[in-house]
Amino acid sequence: MHHHAYLWTGPKARFDDEALRRPPHPDPPPAESRPEVIERYRQAAAEFRTADLPPLETAYWLVKPRSLVRGTWDEAKEAAAWLGERLAEYAPRFTCAADRDTARLARLVDAAAESLRSGADVSYGYYLDRPSYLSLAVVTCSPNRAKPELACPCA
Repeated sequence: MHHHAYLWTGPKARFDDEALRRPPHPDPPPAESRPEVIERYRQAAAEFRTADLPPLETAYWLVKPRSLVRGTWDEAKEAAAWLGERLAEYAPRFTCAADRDTARLARLVDAAAESLRSGADVSYGYYLDRPSYLSLAVVTCSPNRAKPELACPCA
Protein backbone atom coordinates (compact mmCIF):
# COMPACT_ATOMS: atom_id res chain seq x y z
CA MET A 1 0.00 0.00 0.00
CA HIS A 2 1.22 3.50 -0.79
CA HIS A 3 -0.21 7.02 -0.96
CA HIS A 4 -0.34 9.76 -3.61
CA ALA A 5 -0.81 13.45 -2.78
CA TYR A 6 -2.76 16.01 -4.79
CA LEU A 7 -3.16 19.77 -4.38
CA TRP A 8 -5.35 22.21 -6.27
CA THR A 9 -5.90 25.91 -5.74
CA GLY A 10 -7.94 28.13 -7.95
CA PRO A 11 -10.94 30.39 -8.26
CA LYS A 12 -13.93 29.29 -6.21
CA ALA A 13 -16.15 29.69 -9.30
CA ARG A 14 -14.07 27.11 -11.17
CA PHE A 15 -14.15 24.72 -8.22
CA ASP A 16 -17.93 25.09 -8.14
CA ASP A 17 -18.22 23.80 -11.74
CA GLU A 18 -19.24 20.29 -10.73
CA ALA A 19 -19.77 19.13 -14.32
CA LEU A 20 -16.02 18.64 -14.70
CA ARG A 21 -15.60 17.19 -11.22
CA ARG A 22 -17.70 14.07 -11.73
CA PRO A 23 -16.95 11.20 -14.12
CA PRO A 24 -19.21 10.74 -17.12
CA HIS A 25 -21.87 8.06 -16.86
CA PRO A 26 -20.68 4.83 -18.49
CA ASP A 27 -23.51 5.04 -21.04
CA PRO A 28 -24.04 8.13 -23.17
CA PRO A 29 -27.46 9.77 -22.99
CA PRO A 30 -30.03 8.74 -25.61
CA ALA A 31 -29.96 10.74 -28.85
CA GLU A 32 -33.35 12.28 -28.02
CA SER A 33 -32.04 13.80 -24.76
CA ARG A 34 -32.05 17.56 -24.25
CA PRO A 35 -29.09 19.23 -25.97
CA GLU A 36 -27.63 20.48 -22.66
CA VAL A 37 -27.59 16.90 -21.31
CA ILE A 38 -25.76 15.65 -24.38
CA GLU A 39 -23.29 18.54 -24.22
CA ARG A 40 -22.62 17.98 -20.50
CA TYR A 41 -21.91 14.30 -21.23
CA ARG A 42 -19.58 15.16 -24.11
CA GLN A 43 -17.71 17.69 -22.01
CA ALA A 44 -17.36 15.31 -19.06
CA ALA A 45 -16.26 12.44 -21.32
CA ALA A 46 -13.65 14.65 -23.01
CA GLU A 47 -12.33 16.55 -19.99
CA PHE A 48 -12.92 14.71 -16.70
CA ARG A 49 -9.73 12.62 -16.86
CA THR A 50 -7.53 15.54 -17.94
CA ALA A 51 -9.00 18.44 -15.96
CA ASP A 52 -6.92 19.40 -12.94
CA LEU A 53 -10.07 20.05 -10.87
CA PRO A 54 -10.52 17.93 -7.75
CA PRO A 55 -13.01 15.13 -8.38
CA LEU A 56 -16.10 14.94 -6.20
CA GLU A 57 -15.01 11.46 -5.10
CA THR A 58 -11.44 11.54 -3.83
CA ALA A 59 -10.46 8.17 -5.32
CA TYR A 60 -10.99 9.53 -8.85
CA TRP A 61 -7.75 11.51 -8.52
CA LEU A 62 -6.19 8.19 -9.59
CA VAL A 63 -7.52 8.60 -13.17
CA LYS A 64 -6.04 12.08 -13.52
CA PRO A 65 -2.69 12.71 -15.25
CA ARG A 66 0.35 11.46 -13.34
CA SER A 67 1.76 14.99 -13.57
CA LEU A 68 -0.79 16.07 -10.93
CA VAL A 69 0.73 13.77 -8.28
CA ARG A 70 2.59 16.00 -5.77
CA GLY A 71 4.24 13.17 -3.87
CA THR A 72 4.15 9.43 -3.25
CA TRP A 73 4.92 7.67 0.04
CA ASP A 74 4.83 4.13 1.34
CA GLU A 75 4.23 5.30 4.90
CA ALA A 76 0.99 6.96 6.01
CA LYS A 77 2.88 9.12 8.51
CA GLU A 78 5.00 10.66 5.71
CA ALA A 79 1.93 11.38 3.57
CA ALA A 80 0.19 12.98 6.57
CA ALA A 81 3.32 15.08 7.20
CA TRP A 82 3.00 16.43 3.64
CA LEU A 83 -0.60 17.40 4.45
CA GLY A 84 0.60 19.13 7.61
CA GLU A 85 3.21 21.10 5.67
CA ARG A 86 0.62 22.25 3.12
CA LEU A 87 -1.86 23.18 5.86
CA ALA A 88 0.81 25.28 7.60
CA GLU A 89 1.75 26.89 4.28
CA TYR A 90 -1.80 27.91 3.37
CA ALA A 91 -3.29 28.50 6.85
CA PRO A 92 -2.54 32.26 6.85
CA ARG A 93 -4.84 32.57 3.81
CA PHE A 94 -7.80 30.56 5.25
CA THR A 95 -10.85 32.82 5.35
CA CYS A 96 -12.15 31.28 8.58
CA ALA A 97 -10.04 32.16 11.61
CA ALA A 98 -10.99 28.91 13.40
CA ASP A 99 -9.47 26.92 10.52
CA ARG A 100 -6.09 28.58 11.21
CA ASP A 101 -5.88 27.21 14.76
CA THR A 102 -2.59 25.26 14.93
CA ALA A 103 -3.87 22.74 17.50
CA ARG A 104 -6.85 21.97 15.26
CA LEU A 105 -4.56 21.56 12.24
CA ALA A 106 -2.31 19.18 14.21
CA ARG A 107 -5.36 17.06 15.10
CA LEU A 108 -6.30 16.94 11.40
CA VAL A 109 -2.82 15.67 10.50
CA ASP A 110 -3.00 12.99 13.22
CA ALA A 111 -6.45 11.93 11.99
CA ALA A 112 -5.18 11.82 8.42
CA ALA A 113 -2.29 9.54 9.40
CA GLU A 114 -4.69 7.16 11.11
CA SER A 115 -7.11 7.14 8.15
CA LEU A 116 -4.32 6.56 5.65
CA ARG A 117 -2.86 3.78 7.78
CA SER A 118 -6.25 2.03 7.60
CA GLY A 119 -6.30 2.31 3.79
CA ALA A 120 -8.75 5.20 3.52
CA ASP A 121 -8.32 8.37 1.47
CA VAL A 122 -8.11 11.85 3.01
CA SER A 123 -9.42 15.06 1.50
CA TYR A 124 -9.45 18.56 3.02
CA GLY A 125 -10.73 21.77 1.51
CA TYR A 126 -10.55 25.42 2.56
CA TYR A 127 -11.79 28.72 1.28
CA LEU A 128 -8.96 31.16 0.77
CA ASP A 129 -8.90 34.89 0.21
CA ARG A 130 -9.78 36.44 -3.21
CA PRO A 131 -12.23 34.10 -3.24
CA SER A 132 -10.20 31.02 -3.96
CA TYR A 133 -10.32 27.42 -2.86
CA LEU A 134 -7.66 24.96 -1.69
CA SER A 135 -8.14 21.23 -2.13
CA LEU A 136 -5.68 18.79 -0.56
CA ALA A 137 -6.00 15.04 -0.98
CA VAL A 138 -4.01 11.92 -0.27
CA VAL A 139 -5.23 8.82 -2.05
CA THR A 140 -4.31 5.28 -1.04
CA CYS A 141 -3.28 2.86 -3.78
CA SER A 142 -2.80 -0.87 -4.28
CA PRO A 143 -5.73 -1.07 -4.35
CA ASN A 144 -7.86 1.91 -3.41
CA ARG A 145 -10.44 0.85 -0.83
CA ALA A 146 -13.28 3.01 -2.20
CA LYS A 147 -12.65 2.28 -5.90
CA PRO A 148 -10.48 -0.87 -6.21
CA GLU A 149 -11.08 -0.95 -9.97
CA LEU A 150 -9.10 2.27 -10.50
CA ALA A 151 -5.51 1.75 -11.59
CA CYS A 152 -2.62 3.27 -9.69
CA PRO A 153 -0.95 6.16 -11.57
CA CYS A 154 2.42 4.46 -10.97
CA ALA A 155 1.37 1.35 -12.90
